[in-house]
Amino acid sequence: MSHPVSDIQLRVSEVFYSVQGETRRIGLPTVFIRLTGCPLRCTYCDTSYAFSGGEIRTLSSLLQQIAEFAPRYVTVTGGEPLAQKNCLVLLRALCDAGYQVSLETGGALPIGEVDPRVMRVLDIKTPGSGEAERNCWNNLALLTAHDEIKFVLCDEADYHWAVEQLQQHQLFAKCGVTFSPVQGQLNATHLAEWILRDRLLVRMQVQLHKILWPEEKGR
Repeated sequence: MSHPVSDIQLRVSEVFYSVQGETRRIGLPTVFIRLTGCPLRCTYCDTSYAFSGGEIRTLSSLLQQIAEFAPRYVTVTGGEPLAQKNCLVLLRALCDAGYQVSLETGGALPIGEVDPRVMRVLDIKTPGSGEAERNCWNNLALLTAHDEIKFVLCDEADYHWAVEQLQQHQLFAKCGVTFSPVQGQLNATHLAEWILRDRLLVRMQVQLHKILWPEEKGR
């Protein structure tokens, strides 16, 4: 006997209300749902606490909690949210509830079944991350102007690699592209200067939430 969609279960690390720290929605008040689990182990990961643990939640309980914040924007993140098959159900339910929804995915898993109403933020892993070989390049053909691509850069070598991907895959023609430095590894000013020097049509971005709440998780 099948269970109602509202009883669908997900393992959740945390749910919190904060300002969006990245993407073109930076600065907007947003509810974040951080799902547990990730198949990647990036060298700079700042959410390793979401690799395991968490709490089993029903979809209905999540939707009820989110509604209490009365948000306009909801972001589903991780870990790697798509590692849980019920993430797709959650994304669809959030869209049906009228929220503007974004998904932050590490790019190693296919995005083709994600509800088209969702803004998919695809993180292309660089060599410095240690996980570049896990990139699912087939995802690029699925992106639209509604989506975004993000490169998190560890050093100048990562920068040059990312520029090569921009050119090789004609990423400018697909959607907006963001370059972001790994905090504590790559000087943000240097990255900005390289972007200006090379006349790149990318968005330079630092993580706003780490400036506002540098010592706190769940922000």
